[in-house]
Amino acid sequence: MTATQTINAVVSNTEWLQARRALLEQEKALTRQRDELSRRRRELPWVKVEKNYVFNGPNGSVTLGDLFAGRTQLMIYHFMFGPEWAEGCPSCSMVADNIDPSVVHLADRDTTLVMVSRAPIDKIEAFQGRMGWSVRWVSSYGNDFNRDFHVSFTKDEMEKGEVDYNFGVTRFPANEAPGVSVFYKDAEGSIFHTYSAYARGLEPMLATYDLLDMTPKGRDEDHFAFPMAWIRHHDRYSEKERP
Repeated sequence: MTATQTINAVVSNTEWLQARRALLEQEKALTRQRDELSRRRRELPWVKVEKNYVFNGPNGSVTLGDLFAGRTQLMIYHFMFGPEWAEGCPSCSMVADNIDPSVVHLADRDTTLVMVSRAPIDKIEAFQGRMGWSVRWVSSYGNDFNRDFHVSFTKDEMEKGEVDYNFGVTRFPANEAPGVSVFYKDAEGSIFHTYSAYARGLEPMLATYDLLDMTPKGRDEDHFAFPMAWIRHHDRYSEKERP
């Protein structure tokens, strides 16, 4: 046990069932609230994307329109991997571990998922090969995509301690930040930005956290310097931590 863990009250099965049913009502209320929030998300107005973003992929240059891969919906995960970094962010890597198997299922629902980073494509390919992910991943090095979607910050912004992130001015500990942006392409080829989320708004992409939230110890992060400080690349956990 960690120092923060305590043993809950031990009761009969009948008492446990009564408490569990009471919690179930709250869980159902949250589910209904989440459904309503999702409905309102789908009703957000759209912004037409006017810039012709060009990315570097394993097989050469690709446009934002190309990334849809023939579908009408595109989700882009803004993966923290700067041009000068030796490897990708461990927390973003856990996101990739969670979403990589979802790509085939999303494709069946007219949705393509792609990851984008500012690191050069050769670095991306090397790291992706190490991690074993199959999700498409391209480089935004040399274009304004990361800046326009508020996931990369300049040296001056970092020195001032004020960056535009998560729809407000805030502090952020790195010059790259995580996020997800969603786009729609119509029959004429016009592209629209429909949604973006950052910070804890990305938690739906982390099934690991949902699983931990079901356990007695939960996320068990309070004793770390910051949430997610415990996360490592999946090939860097010790043998005893592996399944």
